[in-house]
Amino acid sequence: MDASILKYLKANGEQLDADISKALSIPMAQLQPLVERLSASGEVICCKVTRFIDGKKIEGTSCRLSCDLPAPARGRKPGGAKKELDLDRIPEQ
Repeated sequence: MDASILKYLKANGEQLDADISKALSIPMAQLQPLVERLSASGEVICCKVTRFIDGKKIEGTSCRLSCDLPAPARGRKPGGAKKELDLDRIPEQ
């Protein structure tokens, strides 16, 4: 079971526990201890979330792989290339 959860998260990224339960056809009562065990071993990172979808409050646990880092933002980064100091251009006094 643990391997199927890890495989699902690897393929689909961060997911709510309800979505994992539905996709893998595992009852929530069985899924929660499995996710807790994966979280304790450090393979999965979980946090409690509250989402509002179409005005409906949905509370659950969001899970993602611990090694799954978000992609870096596109574009220029602060502190980019530094210009070298050209000592020949400094005027003498």
